[in-house]
Amino acid sequence: QVQLVESGGGLVQAGGSLRLSCVWSGRTFSSYTIGWFRQAPGKERDFVALISRSGGSTDYGDGVKGRFTISRDNAKDTVYLQMNSLKPEDTAVYYCAADLSGTYSSQSYNYNYWGQGTQVTVSS
Repeated sequence: QVQLVESGGGLVQAGGSLRLSCVWSGRTFSSYTIGWFRQAPGKERDFVALISRSGGSTDYGDGVKGRFTISRDNAKDTVYLQMNSLKPEDTAVYYCAADLSGTYSSQSYNYNYWGQGTQVTVSS
């Protein structure tokens, strides 16, 4: 059974940094594109970043380009999201998800498995 578990969220002041981790268990981790999404209260789930199966390709949402970096360590079945220069508007629950279709898409409906989410709160 596939399972994704996020960690690393917390409370940080504006301008600070956090690193989120997403640990995978189940099928072969390196076979799937992994994405990060976030959802703030009362808002839709937004795309944050994604990384290809090999880690050779990445993509970012417009609001996080230049501040966030996604990476993966297939030997550890883990994807990371390094978040720098955090802003209050980054406050949300952050989810990692796995895309088994191989489409390399930023659309959430392409993702088959989701973690439970980790809360990130940025104070001003």
